[in-house]
Amino acid sequence: MTSELVTARHLGRKAVIYIRQSTPQQVMTNQESLRLQYALRRRAQELGWHEGDIEVIDTDLGRSGASAAHREGFKDLIARVTLGEVGLVLSYEVTRLARNCSDWYPLLDLCGYRQCLIGDRDGVYDPGSANGRLLLGLKGTISEVELHTLRGRLTAGLLSKAERGELALLLPAGLTRGAHGVVTKHPDREVQERISLVFTSFLELGSVGKVLRAFRGRRLAVPRLDRFGEVVWRTPTGGMIAAILKNPAYCGAFVYGRTRSCRATYAGGKLITARCPMTEWKVVVRDRYPAYIGWEEFERIRAMLRDNHAEYMRHQTRGVPREGAALLQGCVWCGRCGHKMTVEYRSRTRYVCNFLQRSQGGPLCQHLPADPIDEQVVAAFFAAVGPEELDAWARAQEARRQAEDALDHAEAQQVERLRYQALLAERQFSRVDPDNRLVASELEHRWEAALRELRQAEEALALRRASRTEPETLTSEERADFLALGPQLPAIWHQPSMDRTHKKAMLRCLIDKVILQRTVPERIDIRIVWRGGDVAEAQVEPAVYALHALSRGPEMQARMLELAHQDFPDAEVADILTREGHRSPRCSRVLARTVQVFRQRHRVLRGTSRTHPRHIPGSLSIAELARRLQVSRSWVDRCIRSGAIVIVRDAAAKRYLFPDTEDSLAALQSLKSGQVTHVDLVRNDQEQMRAST
Repeated sequence: MTSELVTARHLGRKAVIYIRQSTPQQVMTNQESLRLQYALRRRAQELGWHEGDIEVIDTDLGRSGASAAHREGFKDLIARVTLGEVGLVLSYEVTRLARNCSDWYPLLDLCGYRQCLIGDRDGVYDPGSANGRLLLGLKGTISEVELHTLRGRLTAGLLSKAERGELALLLPAGLTRGAHGVVTKHPDREVQERISLVFTSFLELGSVGKVLRAFRGRRLAVPRLDRFGEVVWRTPTGGMIAAILKNPAYCGAFVYGRTRSCRATYAGGKLITARCPMTEWKVVVRDRYPAYIGWEEFERIRAMLRDNHAEYMRHQTRGVPREGAALLQGCVWCGRCGHKMTVEYRSRTRYVCNFLQRSQGGPLCQHLPADPIDEQVVAAFFAAVGPEELDAWARAQEARRQAEDALDHAEAQQVERLRYQALLAERQFSRVDPDNRLVASELEHRWEAALRELRQAEEALALRRASRTEPETLTSEERADFLALGPQLPAIWHQPSMDRTHKKAMLRCLIDKVILQRTVPERIDIRIVWRGGDVAEAQVEPAVYALHALSRGPEMQARMLELAHQDFPDAEVADILTREGHRSPRCSRVLARTVQVFRQRHRVLRGTSRTHPRHIPGSLSIAELARRLQVSRSWVDRCIRSGAIVIVRDAAAKRYLFPDTEDSLAALQSLKSGQVTHVDLVRNDQEQMRAST
């Protein structure tokens, strides 16, 4: 079969047969289609090409025609057409060349410019002519539409099956699908209870990290699926624990469409997939599988995981309670700009709003001392808690005991499994031919490893059972007092077993967030938003660095000078200023010492009676002795502290008094010059007293 479009110009070039199938599965199964494509060599011979001028490009087998980015064979074809080496491009269908018009029409333009024909099983076309371009354009458009039609048809069938919950998705460890498609729990009781233990431990401990440390502390493994779908026991990681907690199949729900493909692609052309929020899941069919937890518990776990993810600015979450000194970590918001405040641990604990500084390079919005704020919020928490909330302590103790029992039971099950594996290894070793040393040595090695692992697990379980103590319990009288009296909560709060993590978790049970704003330098307004939506307001008066830093500092100073000039005592001036609403920089009231220092600084002096005279006859003070010996006071102090000068402080004068005698001064001069290393003034004084008597 020839064509009138084929000329000697075309026959002088190569005839290229392009062969492609979309997926590797089609390459393996659709053998007839592959034969028909390779049979196009005969069609090229019928059109007039010799056997040696016919080439086959089949490097794109198993690759989709939706894009040309990853098809090396198609790129090679384009390059050879551009160089003018090809007179005919032959394919079984035009869909083999491209299923995308953005790739198809540039090929038509290039073939028309280089006078290259395009052929398929229906005929030969000249892309340089109007009719040929029209027919090829229609076929390319139809092939692109066909691709979307096929995809839409397959997707519709997939979604229809998923909406009924009958789509056979890969099940996680702990769930198995029978021969008839019925999903049941794994028959191994240890697998079931270990997965349940992950959920109960997270609800008790509150974070993935704590569950991971609890499992690794007891050397507990978690069940996972290998690449063959069999259950294997792995050392837990944070990713494994989180994957179990986030999988909706464990709450009995069939879920389809938890991810979506983004427009941005990787370098290889693969679409980037991103996880969708729970509200955007396409299909959710509850009660489809046997459940390990309820749907409400699953939603609660997802909320806890989201809240524990401490990306303050992006997710606005509080983060998991940690060991830091700030009790309101993750719950504090700025009352000025409305952004979340962070915690800063330097010389002291502070709540800092640095959002504007980090985003715009401006100054700090607020930095507030954490200790007085925490104290005020804790007091408000104590006042808000009633007897019904105090019963949570007893429930928490019971939950903790149950969690410990569950961990002990899981550890015992693991020991039982390891014991079975050791017995199985022993039986395999006993049945092997002793002369087959290659197999016998390997089985012996496996038996020894199983015994070693069993011995370690048994020793760890025995040690933990021996060191376990019974949880604290309350008698009936203590329980009645505990539930009846709210003031007992502060005592529980200050128990040694209540670390900062538990205190923060307790505060979060009732407090949603705390809004802080410094209205004046010496006052911080606190607004507490409770879980139920109620709002409580409080104020704290933190310490400031100086008197003039107070908002009413100038008024207080003027008033203080006025009262001081009227010869009021310092204590009375302090009481008057306190009643008028003033305070000292580091105290909530005015101190007499503050009045005294301010008065003396402004030279408002008064005659004062000394508690002891400046000079005592027959004795020398440290300052007087330093002048006599021509040394510094610090030298005398160092000698007293080091024991080089032995002397007793005078009880009446409340200071050190040195004898003003020639012997004492001579001994101290010898100490100064280094002639002696020790002067005992107490013994010399006693000897002088005995001599005088």
